[in-house]
Formats: sequence, structure tokens, C-alpha cells
Amino acid sequence: MAVNDSVADMLTRVRNAVMAGHKTVTLPASNLKIELCRILMQERFIRKYVVLDDGKQGLIKILLKYKEGESVIKGIERISKPGRRVYSTVKEPPRVLSGLGLAILTTPKGVMTNLESKKQNVGGEVLCYVW
Repeated sequence: MAVNDSVADMLTRVRNAVMAGHKTVTLPASNLKIELCRILMQERFIRKYVVLDDGKQGLIKILLKYKEGESVIKGIERISKPGRRVYSTVKEPPRVLSGLGLAILTTPKGVMTNLESKKQNVGGEVLCYVW
């Protein structure tokens, strides 16, 4: 099946796996998805991710993180979509749940969180919110 928005597909797979209580989720790999996984692991939303070679484009296996039987990821939402792009300026980076959540942006300096983009003084496209 062809997927037009691979980031939305990834976020939906993670959201569905969390709601079903799965320990892992596997999805097709791409450089952007690997960077999203790197940030989710860096911010401690997931335990670990591994890029597997399947002879084609590769797979990403994500080990989800649970604390006392409850998922660390309470919500994950796609913001910028192919039909409507959403951008963040340097002066006003996005805030998620008054600073309790995390926004992931793609900038000219790479994929980073809203806090990193503020430190590096860059704006960019808002990919998703995680809380």
C-alpha cells in the first residue's frame, strides 16, 4: 500500500501500538523517521530503536517505554501535513502543554526539538507534538 505521508504513518503506528499495549512496533525506515526516533529516545519517550536491514529500504524496530504499566507517551499528534504546512518562527517556537510536552521541528540545521531550535536560534516546519 502506498503511503503519502510517511511521518503520519509512523506516528499512527506508534500511537496504535501504545494504545494496544505492545512492547515493540516495526515500520519502514527513512532518514527522517530515524531522526524522529533519535529525538524520541533522547527525550526518553521510547527505550530504544534499531535499524534493521531487510534487503530493501530497511526497517525500524522501536522498543516502547512503559512506567508502572502505563505508557510514557500519552499523546502524539502530527501538526504539519502535506495539505497544510505549519512553520515556526525563531521568535515564537511552539509550546506544547505549557512546556510539559515536546514539539519536533525540521530546520535548516536538522531535525530538533522546540527547545533546541530556540537555543540554536532557528525556525522551521513543525512535524509533531509529543506529550
